[in-house]
Amino acid sequence: MSETSAGDVAATAAVAAAGWRRAGFAGAAIGVIAAGAAAGVAVERLTVGRGMRRKARLALDASGPYGSLRGIPGRAAADDGTQLYYEVDEVEDGAPGRSGARQGAGASSSRRRRLFGRKAPGPVTVVFSHGYCLSQDSWHFQRAALRGLVRTVHWDQRSHGRSERGRAQTDGVPVGIDQLGRDLKAVIDAAAPEGPLVLVGHSMGGMTMMALADRYPELIRDRVAAVALVGTSSGKLGEVNFGLPVAGVNAVRRVLPGVLKALGSQAELVERGRRATADLFAGLIKRYSFGSRDVDPAVSRFAERLIESTPIDVVAEFYPAFTEHDKSGALPAFLDLPVLILAGDKDLVTPSSHSEAIADQLPDAELVIVPDAGHLVMLEHPETVTDRLADLLVRIGAVPAEVP
Repeated sequence: MSETSAGDVAATAAVAAAGWRRAGFAGAAIGVIAAGAAAGVAVERLTVGRGMRRKARLALDASGPYGSLRGIPGRAAADDGTQLYYEVDEVEDGAPGRSGARQGAGASSSRRRRLFGRKAPGPVTVVFSHGYCLSQDSWHFQRAALRGLVRTVHWDQRSHGRSERGRAQTDGVPVGIDQLGRDLKAVIDAAAPEGPLVLVGHSMGGMTMMALADRYPELIRDRVAAVALVGTSSGKLGEVNFGLPVAGVNAVRRVLPGVLKALGSQAELVERGRRATADLFAGLIKRYSFGSRDVDPAVSRFAERLIESTPIDVVAEFYPAFTEHDKSGALPAFLDLPVLILAGDKDLVTPSSHSEAIADQLPDAELVIVPDAGHLVMLEHPETVTDRLADLLVRIGAVPAEVP
């Protein structure tokens, strides 16, 4: 490990150790698990040089144009003054016809589509909301497929991506899912103040949509034509076991909030440590992002870049909001709408059972459980997600159906 900065690793370990000591025995147990994982990484470093690994990452960054799509930029002011960044992709003149629209969505040419359900009364704007520790770029494949065919808005949630750090949070106000719902309303007011909407949200983004419905049910009633909830939950996230045994998950639940708070208070040291232990970090991301073994290395690396760009203090700041999240009471606002509920069958973060619970409250919704898919299902199986989303847009007449 001579090529790794021992000072960076030691500094990070010292910060973490403070959290472990306060956490007691359970925290120490987690520390042992983490140390074991780090030891495995150390063995790998004896055979593969750090410089070679770094070159491999750079090559993957260069080979995949993921996250490179850009639209017309704009900013919306949240109710606490936070500047929220969004981009708009407008419908192109001379956009592809019926066949082109369906092929771009990755659909089979052998299937006939028909319009049913509630049809949008005019040109639609599709608003994409991303998940925790991600950014608008996590929708890269869906954005590429729909680009020019339908108007879309992609935005970065507060403290993520290109949006400003939450001003209320810099003043010590905890962030909550309700705040994110109000943020989404501000983005809609700025980027799509009129016309029908389709709301698409992944993970935290889906929770944001539920908070919007809870606070502004009249907006859902008057303007929303369809909804897509991807890998999300309406509550009870405190019961998720993250694929750990019972004893392990109970320990994590007890100590993780305190440990994250301790690490967040020493953000600069921790960020240096994250860079120094990039291999361990990449392994954790892969385990909790994907469900299949054959993920494109460039896509896996793209997910790493998205997640590692979220500062540790922001990670710590948002985490408590999820255990408090409960918006099952807001779901009836979507009852009369065409709804797509989609999840990966191997999602360890928001398990598919949470999507099934949402579907129980929305019995007319389409429920799709994607095999061999983890939490970042829209990156891992982009054609499946894009195809189902395109079907939803066809149902409301937002894009033309294919004519065989």
